[in-house]
Amino acid sequence: MAAPDRVERVVIENCAIATVDAHDTEYASGHVVVAGNRIERVGAGRAPEGLENVVRRIDGTGHLATPGLVNTHHHFYQWITRGLATDHNLFDWLVALYPTWARIDEPMVRAAAQGSLAMMARGGVTTAMDHHYVYPQGSGDLSGAIIGAARDMGVRFTLARGSMDRSQKDGGLPPDFAVETLDDALAATEAAIDAHHDASFDSMTQIAVAPCSPFSISTELLRQGAELARRRGVRMHTHGSETVEEEKFCHELFGMGPTDYFESTGWLGDDVWMAHCVHMNDSDIAAFARTGTGVAHCPSSNARLAAGIARVPDMLAAGVPVGLGVDGTASNESGELHTELRNALLINRLGAHRERALNARQALRLGTYGGAQVLGRAGQIGSLEAGKLADLVLWKLDTLAHASIADPVTALVFGAAAPVTLSLVDGRPVVEGNHLTTVDEEAVARATRDEARRLAQIAAGA
Repeated sequence: MAAPDRVERVVIENCAIATVDAHDTEYASGHVVVAGNRIERVGAGRAPEGLENVVRRIDGTGHLATPGLVNTHHHFYQWITRGLATDHNLFDWLVALYPTWARIDEPMVRAAAQGSLAMMARGGVTTAMDHHYVYPQGSGDLSGAIIGAARDMGVRFTLARGSMDRSQKDGGLPPDFAVETLDDALAATEAAIDAHHDASFDSMTQIAVAPCSPFSISTELLRQGAELARRRGVRMHTHGSETVEEEKFCHELFGMGPTDYFESTGWLGDDVWMAHCVHMNDSDIAAFARTGTGVAHCPSSNARLAAGIARVPDMLAAGVPVGLGVDGTASNESGELHTELRNALLINRLGAHRERALNARQALRLGTYGGAQVLGRAGQIGSLEAGKLADLVLWKLDTLAHASIADPVTALVFGAAAPVTLSLVDGRPVVEGNHLTTVDEEAVARATRDEARRLAQIAAGA
């Protein structure tokens, strides 16, 4: 005789719900039932009577339930260099900061990852990623430090294991001692896959192959990185078409623009996503659409570094997968993804499509299902549907900040940043009452202050 079903259930009722499913199904007042780490039911009205093993019931009156936010581009280590080089474009900013970044070590990276993750998780991020590409010689196990911080925070996580092999002596921007050799970079990336990548449905940790950018890596690192990723069945990530200077660099060095260069090295495909993609012409967008290549749109960072306005409405119309990214906190000091919902909408309305560029629901889709698509996990996260993983957020919308906005999705996207009453990842609470449950926020703040001060002292004495 089969054992009785002992899975524990959490019931959330009386809240507005934006499922972000294929039909954009919404409920003015509905319920979500979580069974273990899966969503069991989503529907209108109250949850069915007689559910077994209900360990918690939550009255969601005055709240909106959405899928958890999915961050598709970040550099955690930059948390300890916030507020520097505030009036620079990308290349000048990199030149100003690389001498400091080149002196990071394992304790610094661990603290910076904790700070970055804490800020995102408190603002509704349930799946995070980090593109870490600075591995100075003798700096310790930086990948392990980042993954450990994500595990402690309790968020779902992708480490895009980055690399650079073009230093100042080769015409690149980073100092010579801050880059790896081609062979070392490939070996370390594969070692990270061996040690940490989990391809299962409910995986909490995945690895992507992620050489940094055309101006800091060799063509051979791109080519062999693509071969490695496809041999091991993992995704691929890099920066692309971020600035006009990058486009000029690619034409001068390779005789073609960034998109054509990436395609020539095997870096377009439905297993690839690129950050920024600001300077894309019609042909570039068509190539991304044809190959299924994804985009991590980082509106605040693009504005901070005066990079420009990405053509997100045109990408979406062409069928390009697009998600949202915080980017590193040295170019987006807030470190929050939920503010990017609003910034994506507003900044794109400054472009050619004006008021028709994006609406509130499109912005929410970018931050949830779009991000899941870009990370290759749309079958598991990104929408509230039965059978998907229980990654969801309950936003409080009944305070002064949103009291006179009738539509909850409009309130969330157009209004002030909403407090997070509850954030579940894999069915477990990471945020309760707008506070983290898994780490001590004050201890994280102290650690990041201390490590930022230590890094500044080391850099000043170098």
